[in-house]
Amino acid sequence: MKSLFITWFLLTLSTPLSLAAETSSFDERRADWRNGAITYQVFVDRFAPTTNLEAKAKLYSAPKSLRPWSELPKREKPAEDSILWTHELAFWGGDLKSLSGKIDYLKELGIDALYLNPIVEAQSNHKYDAIDYYKIAPEYGNFEDLKNLSSQLHNNNMRLILDGVFNHIGFQSHWFQDALNNHNSRYRDWFLFDKTITNGYVGWWGVANLPEFDWSNSEILNEIVTKPESVIRHYFDYGIDGWRLDVAFEMSPQALKAISDVSHQEKPGSLVIGEVWNYPKDWTNSLDAVMNFTLRELMFNFAKGQLSGDVFTKQIHQMVKDTGIEAILRSWLLLDNHDTKRLMTLYPDQDQRRLLQALQMTLPGAPLIYYGVELGMEGGEDPENRAPMRWDLLQPDNEAFKYLTHLIALRQSHPALKVGNYTPLISNQALAFLRTTDRIDETIVVVANNSNKSISETLMLQDPRIMNGEEFVDLLSGRIYPSRSAILKLNIPSQTVMILKPKMWPDHTKRTGHSAYKHLDVYK
Repeated sequence: MKSLFITWFLLTLSTPLSLAAETSSFDERRADWRNGAITYQVFVDRFAPTTNLEAKAKLYSAPKSLRPWSELPKREKPAEDSILWTHELAFWGGDLKSLSGKIDYLKELGIDALYLNPIVEAQSNHKYDAIDYYKIAPEYGNFEDLKNLSSQLHNNNMRLILDGVFNHIGFQSHWFQDALNNHNSRYRDWFLFDKTITNGYVGWWGVANLPEFDWSNSEILNEIVTKPESVIRHYFDYGIDGWRLDVAFEMSPQALKAISDVSHQEKPGSLVIGEVWNYPKDWTNSLDAVMNFTLRELMFNFAKGQLSGDVFTKQIHQMVKDTGIEAILRSWLLLDNHDTKRLMTLYPDQDQRRLLQALQMTLPGAPLIYYGVELGMEGGEDPENRAPMRWDLLQPDNEAFKYLTHLIALRQSHPALKVGNYTPLISNQALAFLRTTDRIDETIVVVANNSNKSISETLMLQDPRIMNGEEFVDLLSGRIYPSRSAILKLNIPSQTVMILKPKMWPDHTKRTGHSAYKHLDVYK
C-alpha cells in the first residue's frame, strides 16, 4: 500500500491534477495547425512584382491604371464613368504566380499560413466588390495558379486562407445588375431595394458599389454555401485551407455557422475565421475563431500607458474565460492590416512598437503579420497602408526585420506560446502571466512594463511543478533570474517585455547527477 501511495504521489507531481485531465487536449492542440499559427497577410496586387507585366498590360486598360512599383498609393478622385475612385482602380501588377516565387521568403520568416485579400473577379484593386465569385481576377491569374500556390505552400508545411466577401457583392455583378434592372429577376429578393434610401438599395455603409445581400433568402445560402458546387465548396477543390469572412460581425450567426459547417465537411480541420470587431464571446459558437480586435485595442491602451498591467492581465483572463482558450488560440492577434494604419505609422516610437510585437508573440492567439511590417513599412489610412512591398528594405542591418524574426523564431520553438493555457499572475503594476502546457519544461512566464521607468515585482508563480531554487532565463536578454519557493523577484526596465523560461537545473544536474525533476517525463 505504501508503494502504491508513493507511485500516486510522484505521478501527481509529474502531471498536476489540473493538467492530467488535459494531457490529451494538449496533444490535440499540438496536432491542430490552427492553434497559435503565425499568419502572413498579402494584398496580392502589391506583394511581388510580376515577371510578365508587358503581357498583362491590356488587363489594366482605362478606367484602370498601372503604376510603377516605386510609386506610393494615395487618395485621389472619383473616376469618370464609374462609381469608384481612381485610387481603387490603380494597380501595381502583382499576381498569384509572382507571389508563388516568394514562398521561400515566407518559410524562412517562419510563417505557418498565408492569408490573401480577395482574389475573385472584381473591378477594383481590392476585390471586395466581386463581379463573379466563380472566377479568379484576371489580373491575378487563374485557378491553375491558385492550385499551384496552395500545393507549393503545402509542400512547405504552410496553409492558404482566402478572403470570403459574402456580406455584399459588387455593383457590376450579374446577380445585382439583373436584380436592379428587372423587377421580375430571380435575384430581386437577394437584395434590399427601397426607393426612400440612398441609392435606392442597401449598400454596405451606404456605398453604391457594395450592395448587400439579404441573407434571410434561402437561395443565397444555397448558392454561396450549401449546393454541391457552391462558392464555398468550389475553392476547396483548389487546395485552400479555409476562409476569412469579411464583415462577419454584420452577418447572422446562422449564416456563419452554415459556412463553417460546409467548410469542415469539405476539409476537416479547415479554418473559418470572422472579421469581428466586437467582444469575441459567443461569436465562436458559429466560427472557429475571430480577428481579435478587442485584444488589439487593449494592447494599444496598455502600450500608451492608459491601462495598467494588473488590470490588463485580468481583462485577458476574463476574455479567455468567456470565449474559451481553444477559440482564443485560433483567433488572429493583429496589430495592423489593410483596414488600419500600419504599425510603424501608429507607433513610431520603437520601444512601444517592440513591446506590442513581443506581446503579439506571447499572448494567447494566432499572430497576424501584415505584409511589410517586418521590414518597417509605413502607411496611413487606406490606400496609403496598401503600398507595394518594399523589398529594397530587406537588408542585413534592418533592425525591424531582425527583431520581429527573432520573436517569430522564439515563438515557433516554444510550444507553450502557441498552444499553452493562460494563467494571470498577481502583480502591482506589470502585465504578468504564465503560458503552460502539460510539460513543465515548456512553461513560459511573460512580464511587461509599459511605464517610462523601471519597476520591481514579486510574482507568485502559480505552477506547482516549478521546483524550489529554479532559475529562469529571459529569452530576449539572456539574463538569469533565481526564484525561491515559486516566488520570482524581478526588476523590469521601462517599456520592456521579459519572456522567461525555467532552466530545469541543467548545471547542477550535469555536475552532480541529481535533479529534483527526476520524476518528470522530460528526464525519462
